[in-house]
Amino acid sequence: MELNELRDQIDVINQQMQELFNKRMELSFKVAEYKIEHDMPVFQLVREQEILNAVEKNAPDGMGNASRVFFQTIMDISKCRQYQELFEADSIEEYKLLDFSKHCRTAVPGTVGSYSQMAADKMFPDYEAVFFEDFEDVFKAVNDGSCDFGILPIANSTAGSVSRTYELMKEYDFRICASTKVKVSHCLAAKKGIGADDIKIVYSHEQAISQCSEFLKKNCLKAHHYANTALAAEYVSTSDEPYAAICSEVCAEELGLDILYRDIANASANYTKFILISKDKLKTDNADIITVSLALPHTQSALYRLLTKFSVAGLNLTMIESRPIANTDFDVVFYLDFEGDISDPAVSKLINELRSELSYFKFLGNYSEI
Repeated sequence: MELNELRDQIDVINQQMQELFNKRMELSFKVAEYKIEHDMPVFQLVREQEILNAVEKNAPDGMGNASRVFFQTIMDISKCRQYQELFEADSIEEYKLLDFSKHCRTAVPGTVGSYSQMAADKMFPDYEAVFFEDFEDVFKAVNDGSCDFGILPIANSTAGSVSRTYELMKEYDFRICASTKVKVSHCLAAKKGIGADDIKIVYSHEQAISQCSEFLKKNCLKAHHYANTALAAEYVSTSDEPYAAICSEVCAEELGLDILYRDIANASANYTKFILISKDKLKTDNADIITVSLALPHTQSALYRLLTKFSVAGLNLTMIESRPIANTDFDVVFYLDFEGDISDPAVSKLINELRSELSYFKFLGNYSEI
């Protein structure tokens, strides 16, 4: 049989499958409508497992698992469509409009000249920066109300996610109300009178060290982690040892340090994304990014099935990050960013679906990039 003949047969089968798929969707909607009218649970896990077990049992050798996945996907699509068509778009949360023009107190990690301060400067024309040494202190200041906002780095285009921020996001109740990107231009700075040949040890945040790893290796410099790039520079400025810091040029100039090398990052296009957090439920009027965190069950294809929900709802996932949960057997929390606005019924219905199905789900905010 020729290739074209085989393809013709596949086309015929595809058409038959499309027709059967449409008929199955129609019947599943009628079943759901009947259950709603008679006050019955719409989604029944036992019934679903019975179907999947039968499909797997009746499949030919080597096709059992594939058949199970195929029918599981069909049922997942059916459930997603039922949520979108048959359920009300309940409100997620009541939000107030974020006003950047109001004077506020913002918790900022580091000190003057830090990249976090640069991010805050981009967002607020009039604010009081309250500096903290540790990222957790920023969360605490927002949580106890001593600061209106907090700003934190969350990801870098070269070194990836900022682990400490993600770790703390599990521990505190907050909302992300805006984000921004800052171009990172690292320099190597030291006290006046200290030459490049004198330096053996460099201090900076672990992200900055990672971003400048090639420079450090080339110059045989040993790196020590510090809480923040700006705080590392401050430490170097007060030390009697011939240390250097990786920091911003602004920070080096503020602290009176000599800039020994400029633009030392591995990549010239180096950006860090920052999030603005608040205890209040705030959003901008053009919010188009949603962040959620969730945990998935230890079941076959759990992540694949989650992604199916977003695909059926027509929502674009832009980021997925996983972080381990302490004191568990390698359980993880997933952080997801996707495009959307909570005023969109498709978005609110998907969020309500996830809330109803998952043991852990947290809505972290709807915001825009400034």
